[in-house]
Amino acid sequence: MADDQSKKRLGRGLAALIGEMDQPVVAKVSAAAEDVQPTVTSDRVVPIENIRANPNNPRRVFTDSDLEDLSNSISEHGVVQPILVRPAHGETDRWEIIAGERRWRASQRAGIHTVPIIVRDVDDRQALELAIIENVQRADLNPVEEALGYQQLIDDHNYRQADLGKVIGKSRSHVANTLRLLKLPDNVRGMVSVGALSSGHARALITLENPAELAEKIVKEGLSVRQAEQLAGSWDDHDSNKKAPRTTSNDKDADTRALEKKLADVLGMKVAINHKSSGKGKVVLEYKTLEQLDELERRLS
Repeated sequence: MADDQSKKRLGRGLAALIGEMDQPVVAKVSAAAEDVQPTVTSDRVVPIENIRANPNNPRRVFTDSDLEDLSNSISEHGVVQPILVRPAHGETDRWEIIAGERRWRASQRAGIHTVPIIVRDVDDRQALELAIIENVQRADLNPVEEALGYQQLIDDHNYRQADLGKVIGKSRSHVANTLRLLKLPDNVRGMVSVGALSSGHARALITLENPAELAEKIVKEGLSVRQAEQLAGSWDDHDSNKKAPRTTSNDKDADTRALEKKLADVLGMKVAINHKSSGKGKVVLEYKTLEQLDELERRLS
């Protein structure tokens, strides 16, 4: 049943919509209007005030310098690429942006009164998919915006990561690794959003108990991703210098050591089981590559 719903969710497929994106289609009009108005194609020029932003746009960051550069270009050459829109729900001759909000903002700044649009009559799910696809292909989303867009499709439209990768045109591991960025604290995600940290740097921080301190060190010292990964491997030890020492394998009973070895053989990664006197404890899995982490996620899910 879930597989059937997944297929229905993909429906006619975003490939069909993407393939049509540059082709004009006939816009829907009311029955009364059809009697008195000629057929109007979606490739048209409309007043800029008739267009509004999409509150679910995955792109959240619009830097002033980028808008200023684009505004100057639009003043000189006009809007070269039409804005992708859909009809605004319950309104006549009003449109909601699917993709192209930066062009719309820059056009307003340039004092442009009309802009070209391409209309697509799509639902919320397809609108979000198209927005993510268009922005990812143009590399307009920062990694955190991309992750938030993926998570919204999962939360609001019940996507699985494998299905989402097919729709977006990315591998499942890319989707999974991007979503992991959302596990970082807000201040570290902010560094990624503004470009101070790359997604590679951020992924090296995900498993740390306190990633903010290392993130600041990476930015301050301009460390490479490789340097960040090497430092992250020992950072929890550095971060817990003043804490109680960890239990070593020599302090553990034979049954615990045997269970650690059994789990390590099955999972293919180092396993540490740490007991507390209260009866609680934790199991620590140490992976060496993201591929190992992907394999662990696959087994657990």
